[in-house]
Amino acid sequence: MNYTPGERNKKKEYIILLVLGTLIALGPFSIDSYLPGFENIAEDFNISVAKVGLTLTSYFIGISLGQMAYGPIMDKFGRKRPLQIGLVIYILAALACYYSPNLTFLIISRFFLALGASAGMVASKAIVRDIFPVEEVAGAISILMLIMGGAPIIAPTIGGFIIQSYGWPIVFLFMGGFAVLMLISVSSFLPESITPDNKVQLTPKSVLKNYYGILIHPKFRNFAFAGSFAIGAMFSYISSAPKLFMNIFDLSQSEFGILFGINAGGLILGSQINRFVLKKFNILKITIINSVLLVILSFLFLIAGSFDPNFYVIVILIFLILFLLGFQNPNTTALSLTPFTKRAGRASALIGSMKMILGALASFVVSLFHSDSIVPLGIILLVSLGISSLLLFQYSAKNKQIKEY
Repeated sequence: MNYTPGERNKKKEYIILLVLGTLIALGPFSIDSYLPGFENIAEDFNISVAKVGLTLTSYFIGISLGQMAYGPIMDKFGRKRPLQIGLVIYILAALACYYSPNLTFLIISRFFLALGASAGMVASKAIVRDIFPVEEVAGAISILMLIMGGAPIIAPTIGGFIIQSYGWPIVFLFMGGFAVLMLISVSSFLPESITPDNKVQLTPKSVLKNYYGILIHPKFRNFAFAGSFAIGAMFSYISSAPKLFMNIFDLSQSEFGILFGINAGGLILGSQINRFVLKKFNILKITIINSVLLVILSFLFLIAGSFDPNFYVIVILIFLILFLLGFQNPNTTALSLTPFTKRAGRASALIGSMKMILGALASFVVSLFHSDSIVPLGIILLVSLGISSLLLFQYSAKNKQIKEY
């Protein structure tokens, strides 16, 4: 079944967005749902918890490389078939994780789990760009963010319950079962949104050349990097949150879970309000104004953390920063995708990889600071969001008309 852009069917479009939102949530869900089982995994394999962290490292490598691989494949063969193959890889990798006899096997299995999950992350944004008019892409991605944003909230809760009741391997059976349902949904409800392009070459030289061509496109470069630095700020908060609230402010594990969920709710709320704001205001103006507000808030966060930090002030500032990031992520993604039609798959893949790489880098930099201080997080937030804002202003100042291709 192919999708005909000229025939708009709102009900059908919302079903498609529901499927795509669940697909894009598969990536973060696969990270957060097994985190409560780190100590159990370490105990079963007779290793340290730090070594279990290598399963996260292999996952991030797989999710970055996987997205880069699926981009040209989906432009050449269409979106649906590679997506179905990716889900099959995910299901098999989830079973391999369940049967892992040692840490090395689990690390390798997590890598392939990420390769499978990355198919949904690439396809979701690419299909939105295929189906929706340019001016509606940001609003559609905001709907995806509503579904995706719920994953970090419910995943640790679901994972914690399963691990406590049945053991950590069952989490991966749950992931595999969820992917089976997604495979059925994709096969039943998701149309093919493009005509496969046999001219696309999959040789390493051709793939790298095409990615380079996308990367140096002025509009893509500015907005993709602006969005990636904003995501880097969000990842730095996520990796710092346990130390920030449990060590510095002495919150219990349950209190931290509630607060983390409330803050994630701010991100979701921002993405949904963004949909309505986009109907009245220009997307570039909204994104630039938000970037200025984010820089101001991150500066205030740094100042607040430099002295005797007040819990309520810090919580309010974090909530507001995440709320505005709910605007930035879909808007910068939509703006960076607008120049591309035939190469939307590769552009979507490159954006996803850039965000994961800068996000992982920001998390790594934050982890280098071992002092119980808010200042390192404040500095990274200010630098990341400052660079993001400068990139947006740079594009706006040039005000070039970029030809679509």
